[in-house]
Amino acid sequence: MKRKISEKVTWVGKIDWELKKFHGDEYSTHRGSSYHSYLVRDEKNVLIDTVWKPFAKEFVKNLKKEIDLDEIDYIVANHAEIDHSGGLGELMEEIPETPIYCTKNGVKSLKGHFHKDWDFVEVETGDTLNLGSNKLIFVEARMLHWPDSMFTYLTGENILFSNDAFGQHYATEMMFNDCVDEAELYQEAIKYYANILTPFSALVTKKIEEVLSFNLPVDMICPSHGVIWRDNPLQIVNHYLKWADSYQENQITLLYDTMWEGTRKMAEAIGEGIKKADPEVTVKMYNITKTDKNDVLTEIFKSKAYLVGSPTVGNSVLFSVAGILSMIKGLRFRNKKAAAFGCYGWSGESVKVISEKLGQAGAMVVDDGIRELWNPDDEALQRCREYGRNFVGKL
Repeated sequence: MKRKISEKVTWVGKIDWELKKFHGDEYSTHRGSSYHSYLVRDEKNVLIDTVWKPFAKEFVKNLKKEIDLDEIDYIVANHAEIDHSGGLGELMEEIPETPIYCTKNGVKSLKGHFHKDWDFVEVETGDTLNLGSNKLIFVEARMLHWPDSMFTYLTGENILFSNDAFGQHYATEMMFNDCVDEAELYQEAIKYYANILTPFSALVTKKIEEVLSFNLPVDMICPSHGVIWRDNPLQIVNHYLKWADSYQENQITLLYDTMWEGTRKMAEAIGEGIKKADPEVTVKMYNITKTDKNDVLTEIFKSKAYLVGSPTVGNSVLFSVAGILSMIKGLRFRNKKAAAFGCYGWSGESVKVISEKLGQAGAMVVDDGIRELWNPDDEALQRCREYGRNFVGKL
C-alpha cells in the first residue's frame, strides 16, 4: 500500500493491524499501530525513516515498486529505534553507498543496532539538505523521546516530519486526522503522551517553542505512528503544550489490587465519600489486575489526584501494586496529589509503603492514608466514606 501525501511526498510505510503489545509488554496497542516511511521526490530523492524490522523485506519489496532504489539519493533517520530503522538493514543491502542523515547520537544508536559502518552524515539543528526546488531543515529533538531523536522539515511543501512526537499507536487506512473518529484519535494521542512523553514534558515545551520561533509555515505534520495531521495541524501542538504544563482534569482516580475484596470495598466507599463531597468531580476506579496498565496510567495523568490501595502481604504490598507504583515513578507525573489505603490482618505496612512510594514518585501525599483491619465492616466502610470526603477537602 502507498499513499500520496502531497505533490512531492508519498507514504510508503506499513499499517500493523495485529499489534497488541509494544516495547515488549510495556505499552498496549488496542488499535494496532503503523510505521511511517516517507519518500520525497525532487531533483534529489529522499527516504525518511523505514519500518519495524519484522516488515523489512515486505517494505523493500514494495518500495521497489514505487522507485528504483538506485534513484534514492539520501536516507534520513529521524530516530534509530527499531520500529523506525528496522528496514534499514534490508534496504542497505541493496543501496549500501547511500548517505544516511541523522544526529550524532543517531550514528551511535544505528551502529549499535546494525554494527555497520554506513555512510553516516551527522546533522545538527539548522543544518539543511538541498533537494532542488525544496530543501530539508533538520531540528534536533533530544529526549523526545530518545537522545538521538530529531525532526525534519520540508520547505515548499511545509511538512514537519516529527517522528515520535505528535503520533499515536493507531492503525487506520484513513491516513489523515480529518478522516478518523476524533474521540478515538485523541484517546490514543493522550495515551501516547502520558505513557511515553510525560517524563520529558519540560523538554517538550522547550522544543515546541524553539520550533515555533523559526516561524516556518506548517501545512502538515507527519509523525512516525498514527494519523497525519493536515486539518489544522497545529491543534496537536497546542494539545502537547497543554499536556506538558502539569496537566490535570477535574478527576480523581482510585487504583487498587485486593486479595479477599476488603481493599476493593474500601476503594468503593472512599469513592462514594469523594463524590458526596464534590458531585462535580469525575471519579474513576480500577482494579489494576483487571485493567490495562497503560490505560490506568493515562487516567492518572488526567487526574488532579489519585489514591492507591493494597492489602498488606509479606510486610509490603501486592506485586501488581508495586509494579504500577514503579511505572508511576518512572513517568514522573507532576501536579498530582495522592494518598494510600488498604486493609490488613496482622502487621499492616502496606499503607506506609505506598505512601513512601508515592512521595518518591513526586506526588504530594496529602496525609498518612487509611487502613482497616480484616474485612471492613459497616463502621469501617463509613470511616472510608468520611476519609473520601476529607480527602477532597485537602485538595
